[in-house]
Amino acid sequence: MKTLKEFVNKYSYNIEFDSDDNIYIARCAELPSLAAHGKTQEDALKKIKVAVLGALEWIKEEGDEIPEPFCLHKFSGEFRVRMPPEKHRKIAIEANLQGVSMNQFIVSKL
Repeated sequence: MKTLKEFVNKYSYNIEFDSDDNIYIARCAELPSLAAHGKTQEDALKKIKVAVLGALEWIKEEGDEIPEPFCLHKFSGEFRVRMPPEKHRKIAIEANLQGVSMNQFIVSKL
């Protein structure tokens, strides 16, 4: 990526409506501590992008690493989960009763 603005446009955003305050709240998944609000979804998105750009400029000035956009990250499709042995046993039994692998069982629950 050449510019910070290109990062801003590649990041993942979520916009929710807050019925208590009658506003939309936007957040950036790659920078979860940031939030911005607006009267419309478009306004909230515009404001969070301004906040993200400012944060990226600050991060760069500090010499810290800019978070990689999730869309550019190569995911393996695997992750390891630790759990108590009894829960592991329970999942193994339930998967077997359903005639599927533990992996298939867990993916179906996600």
